[in-house]
Amino acid sequence: MTAVTRFRSVVLDCPDPRALARFYAGVVGGTPQDDDPEWVVLDVPGGPRLSFQRAEGYTPPEWPRADRNSQQFHIDFDAGSTWEEIEEAERKVLSLGAKALHAEDKDDFRVYADPAGHPFCLCRIDPHRRLPVQV
Repeated sequence: MTAVTRFRSVVLDCPDPRALARFYAGVVGGTPQDDDPEWVVLDVPGGPRLSFQRAEGYTPPEWPRADRNSQQFHIDFDAGSTWEEIEEAERKVLSLGAKALHAEDKDDFRVYADPAGHPFCLCRIDPHRRLPVQV
């Protein structure tokens, strides 16, 4: 299939763009470009940009509820191939301000919320297991 566009960035609404950009810089690396307190860009090394925009009256998603305030989307992070690597990543994201939402081992991932309440997963990726190709 021929692409129509190139993927540029994911934009997250939040009450404090600078704070959330610093959180994700601690998770994935990079340096936030925060010249504008309303819009902060994080160039993720080896990945797409994450951008953060101030949203007045921001209401965080209610995980796992989708009946009245859907999570809209979540981010999956490859945190390693062993549970030891996941546990180390978990310690780091919690120290950065994440909150565990579903931290027991389940289907090779654990679910957390960033400081603004957006859900994300730390995924255990088995490099030997091939995932089905989706069409």
